[in-house]
Amino acid sequence: MIWPLLFTLQAVCASMSHAMQHYPAAWGHYDVCKSQIYTEEGLAWDYMACQPEATDMTKYLRVALDPPNITCGDPPETYCALENPYMCNNECDATTKELAHPPELMFDFEGRNPTTFWQSSSWKKYPKPLQVNLTLSWNKTIELTDDIVLTFESGRPEQMVLEKSLDYGRTWTPYQFYATDCLDAFTMEPKTANDLTQRTLLDIICTEDYSRGYVWKNDKTVRFEIKDRFALFAGPRLHNMASLYGQLDTTKNLRDFFTITDLRIKLLKPATGATMVDENNLSRYFYAISDIKVQGRCKCNLHANSCVFDKGKLGCECEHNTTGPDCSRCKRHYHGRAWSVGSYLPIPKGTANICKYISISYIAPNAQLVTVEVPRVCDNAMLRCQNGGSCHHHQRCHCSPGFTGVLCERARCQGPGECDDQLSGRASFHHPPISRQLALTLVVLPVSVVLPNAAHVLLSSPLTRTNRIPFLFRRLCNHA
Repeated sequence: MIWPLLFTLQAVCASMSHAMQHYPAAWGHYDVCKSQIYTEEGLAWDYMACQPEATDMTKYLRVALDPPNITCGDPPETYCALENPYMCNNECDATTKELAHPPELMFDFEGRNPTTFWQSSSWKKYPKPLQVNLTLSWNKTIELTDDIVLTFESGRPEQMVLEKSLDYGRTWTPYQFYATDCLDAFTMEPKTANDLTQRTLLDIICTEDYSRGYVWKNDKTVRFEIKDRFALFAGPRLHNMASLYGQLDTTKNLRDFFTITDLRIKLLKPATGATMVDENNLSRYFYAISDIKVQGRCKCNLHANSCVFDKGKLGCECEHNTTGPDCSRCKRHYHGRAWSVGSYLPIPKGTANICKYISISYIAPNAQLVTVEVPRVCDNAMLRCQNGGSCHHHQRCHCSPGFTGVLCERARCQGPGECDDQLSGRASFHHPPISRQLALTLVVLPVSVVLPNAAHVLLSSPLTRTNRIPFLFRRLCNHA
């Protein structure tokens, strides 16, 4: 009887150990933006920092080549193997599907046999340099979460630069240099990612690890090591993510280092396999790339947990009353405090830093200053559109015929008398408990409105009960 119990305990322990081992990795998810909780005042939202899941970002990019006619096959050309100049049976012909090697084959499904790849024309204009720029553009800010990996079907280039842009290709900065001889090619001392420290993580290095094309012909990959840089703060297995998130929260340069809108691969010199170029057989020298991996997520400033690809563009589905492609500004009427990026800390929920309603401040009968929020949006949970109205983009209710108001909460006035009554304060506010108190107070007391720039608009006493409320909301809307 004891053996089944022991086996059960062993299985439970193994499962718990496995879960504990992988728990830190789950810290990076932040996949929920808000949840409903019960408070003393009733049902309310609990907001959390959130971000989309990491994914293969090559599904959403555009690729551009410079020069644009550098792809092989026009005219058709025969290529020789680098390691055997007499093996010349590789043909490239752009007019034949089976023999063409267009750029999109760098991003198709890997695992096919034979391998698919993009290929450049050969070095037939030697000694003029054979140089190619491959530009990958997302038209969206993205955050890198794993190594950038290039797989070459030919020998790896002897000289190459990986560059990044943060402004949609207007300006470029180097990410890393690659060469068989860093001193000769770029006058830089050779280093590896393992040589970096927390203090030098942002340094641009030249590495010789990925440029030995002929001797190491079985290793075809070139990497830019993202996770090795993460590990400088999070530890070798990325178990201390709190340390990394703390650095990303407080160090803008570090956050920007892993953020891009575009990547550019500058191929400067193909693999030659020797100290001298064989000018009698230049068809041995070319570039060929079978796969490019870029793992990352849309940058949503921790205000969205999903990103959609619609009409050829990526965009965050913003929460926390934010808007924009990167959720980088507050929605209209939500400028009660300045927009701010969310925070990863404290783990595991972070801090949402939501945009808040614009507030109205007024003096209560007991002479105390009271501030109330003016809700201007709707949703399908807490602020439902009433009387058959529908919520449009969380910004306004589309009301059924015969009803009006922010939440369609009152009947549309049918005649001048009713409209005058509503403007006089009896039905002009959207939330009755607050509106009755405000309406009574506004009869005899000055009112101040807290506007987005923190200014107060003081409504002077000559305003009558009839015109005070419309004036207040006109001023508020003009500033929102």
